[in-house]
Amino acid sequence: MIPEQYSYFPALNAGLNGTSAVLLLTGRALIARGRVAAHRACMIAAVVASALFLACYLFFHFKAGNILFLGRGWARPVYFTILITHVSLAIVIVPLAIVTLNRGLRGRYDKHRAIARWTWPLWMYVSVTGVIVYFMLYRWFPHS
Repeated sequence: MIPEQYSYFPALNAGLNGTSAVLLLTGRALIARGRVAAHRACMIAAVVASALFLACYLFFHFKAGNILFLGRGWARPVYFTILITHVSLAIVIVPLAIVTLNRGLRGRYDKHRAIARWTWPLWMYVSVTGVIVYFMLYRWFPHS
């Protein structure tokens, strides 16, 4: 059971993940149109949203502990497959995003593009699956 004073954190975390995904999509569309400054702003905002997510996520789980998944049947292997890939790639994406952002901000665009080809889809996956995990854990199979 989630302590009442922390009950808004799961939705906040999903919102931050969703915001990150929208910013990533927007940033990608902007760079494809050659709008470098707008792309930079979107990607920095995506980093901020993701960093806020991580801080809120860690705080919530420090205070509330682990939340058990209550789904049954087919939902369990689906949920745990998504969760395991989400968490694994979330660990990988942190250094990738830092290196990618650093290269872009320093104007090393050839190296930035080379790593961004890997960073962007992985980060997108982590952001989207974070929202899916939220829905599966708190909305589709709630802890009433």
